[in-house]
Order: sequence, then C-alpha cells, then structure tokens
Amino acid sequence: MARIIYVNGTYRRYSDATIHAEDRGFLFGDAVYEVCPVIGGRIIDEVPHLDRLERSMGELAILAPMPRSSLSHVLRETVRRNRIVEGWLYLQVSRGVAPRDFLFPAARTDRTVVCFARNQPLAKGDAQAAKGIAVITTPDIRWDRVDIKSVQLLAPAMAKEKARAVGAKEAWMVDRDGHITEGASSNAWILTKAGEVITRPIDPGGILRGVTRTVLLDFIAREGLKSSERAFTVAEALDAREAFLTSATTFVMPVVTIDGNAIGSGSPGSLSMQLRGLVLAAARAQAHSQPG
Repeated sequence: MARIIYVNGTYRRYSDATIHAEDRGFLFGDAVYEVCPVIGGRIIDEVPHLDRLERSMGELAILAPMPRSSLSHVLRETVRRNRIVEGWLYLQVSRGVAPRDFLFPAARTDRTVVCFARNQPLAKGDAQAAKGIAVITTPDIRWDRVDIKSVQLLAPAMAKEKARAVGAKEAWMVDRDGHITEGASSNAWILTKAGEVITRPIDPGGILRGVTRTVLLDFIAREGLKSSERAFTVAEALDAREAFLTSATTFVMPVVTIDGNAIGSGSPGSLSMQLRGLVLAAARAQAHSQPG
C-alpha cells in the first residue's frame, strides 16, 4: 500500500508530497512538532500532545493553522489512510512560506502543516525492553528553550549519531554543572539504591515536558512510590539501582549501561519493567475506550 502524507490541506502519496523551498521550517527551523503513539489504530494521549503543540506555537508566536477539531481530524485521517494499527504519528507546523528574512513574516501568512504516520509493532519495543538499552552521556549543546518542541534538532541528532557509533541507543545530555538534563529524544530517570525514583524537574532551560513523563509521574504517585523531581549527576546515575527513559515511541525503556558501565545488575530492573507494563496497559485501555 502506498504511504500517504498530509500536506497543507491535501492527502498525497509520499512521492508527490512537497513544500516550498522558502518554507521557514526548512530555512530557519521555525516550526514545531509532535509525535503521538498509535495503538489499535487509535491515537494515544492526543489531548496532551495537542496541548503541548499549542504551547510551543504560543511561545514562538506561531498562530494556529486551523481549529483544534480540524487538526484532530487530520491526525485521525492520516492514521486511517495509512492503516496504522501500532506505530506513531508525526505532526509539524511551520510559520509558513515567505521571502527569506530573519524577521517574521506577516501574521496572516499561511502556516505549513505536514502529517504522516508509520507502523512500529509494539512487539519490537517489548523485545528491546526485555534486554534493555545502552546510553551514553554527552555535553548538552542545545539552545536554552528546550521546553519548546521545535524542529531545531541538530544537536540531538549529533548526540544520537555519537551514541550509534559506540553501539548505544540513546544519548543523555549533561549540563555545565554535571547534571543530566534529558535524552536526545527522551526523558531520563533513575531509581536510587534508597528506592527513590528521580527525574529532572520542568524548567525552560532544562527539559521538555514529556507527555509520557507526565503519565508516568501519575502512576508513580498512585503506586505510592517515593519520588523526587530534581537534577541528578552522572555519578548518581552510574550508582543507581535502575535507570530508564520515557518517550512517546518507547513508552518506558530500561537502561542497562551508561557509558559502558552496568547499571545495577546490568539487566532491566524490575521497577522499570513494572512501570512499562502499567503505561502500556493504560495506553491499550485508552485505545479500546475510543469509538471505532
């Protein structure tokens, strides 16, 4: 089946999809995006993802390209046309097309909207979680407004490539004070030997407000686990009982080595796997509750 992509009001084959050479997303990275998981052909956590998209657009003074109800229809139709059962959905909104100039174009400039989806079986993630993944640490060289989910992703891409070069799956970025901020495409977590779950707090210069992160914090509170939102160092991570990461496409993923050093027993931790199960079960329940 030919893959279908939505571009500015029309659904097209990938081979027919184009944007203008002077689109500001292409020239300046002047665009925002979201990635939503799809389970059972249903979009998971659509509302918080669209809430975050609106916040990102607001922080950059990008006007909404259409009412939320219309945008929601685009998301669902893209999933339907691509027959996605398990996978993910990508949505991007740029400030639009205008003659190349650092100054923003007129507010009435039409925004560029792109949406596509891909299959990604949950079984693949389950197999990876059963083994756990390796991460590396690398200096955080991103711009300060990492709380905005913009397409300015060169620094994370470089970090991912650095990780791949040594056989790792993710890079955890480290600030100038020696504290881990977050992963190139994930939020970072540790479980201390004292039994406390720790993740970095939300702040404009630190991390993105991950949707899966928020979901997991709710589960941790319900389970009565001891937790803290605070910065933690690389040394603390290396000394942790367990480590894991969260994102929309991996849900909860155990980390078994950091910079080649085994974390805990060097195998996926029991709490990491328990939390993964809770998040996945909730996502499946959400999918089943949506109308067909």
